[in-house]
Amino acid sequence: MRKISVSIDEIKARVLALKGSEIEMKYNKGRKRFDTISGTIKDVYPSVFTVCVKDSSGQIQTFSYYDVLCGNVIIL
Repeated sequence: MRKISVSIDEIKARVLALKGSEIEMKYNKGRKRFDTISGTIKDVYPSVFTVCVKDSSGQIQTFSYYDVLCGNVIIL
């Protein structure tokens, strides 16, 4: 079992600091498949944050802070 050294509150603070800036993310699509997207963190909510994808025509994807904590979402 992996020891988690960062709390959810710290992840929320880091994502809030990145709000409005260009980011690149890598996320787990399942079955050991990862996809990379680039975009802007649009909104930050209590349990999720939204990313406006740069490649698509204004597509918005939602991610939870728990996914970042577990490693399913990696902000590069």
